[in-house]
Amino acid sequence: MDTLELLGHPVRLRIVHALRGERTLTTAQLGALLPDVSKAMLYRHVDLLAAAEVLEVAEERRVRGAVERHYRLRRDRASVDPGTVAAMSAEDHRRGFAVAVATLVAEFNAYLDRDDADPSADPVGYQQHAVWLTRDELLALVGELRAAILPRLANPATPDRTRYLLSPILFPGEPPAAG
Repeated sequence: MDTLELLGHPVRLRIVHALRGERTLTTAQLGALLPDVSKAMLYRHVDLLAAAEVLEVAEERRVRGAVERHYRLRRDRASVDPGTVAAMSAEDHRRGFAVAVATLVAEFNAYLDRDDADPSADPVGYQQHAVWLTRDELLALVGELRAAILPRLANPATPDRTRYLLSPILFPGEPPAAG
């Protein structure tokens, strides 16, 4: 299974998201983070990701006679490379976008289902803006967003940090005006 197909499933993508930030988690801990995913489905997708070496076993220990595995993400295997993205067809992009949106909806629903969810107190946002940009302005905006986001992607998970999902989506809303 290639990386595009492997990450093209909402549950597997949610597992990858849950392990970002240098986290090591057991399948039980992943299950607590993804309470809407059945235990059997979670184990099946963790096994697939481990077999494809997207996940690796960081630690194993015996707990009450069973082996408890702590998994971590292999960053070099947990994303689709730019060459693959460049070669994607329009249908590949449709499928990829549908998975990304389905994953986002599932994550948001899981957030809202928590007892402590408070969208007005948590800085929750999902606005959509239309901006008019020249090609140079667009490239500058993308560069500015990357400059703001990339340093924070390296933040490790720590007890004083909360994991937030940031999902920038950018595409032309209409064809360019005829000039």
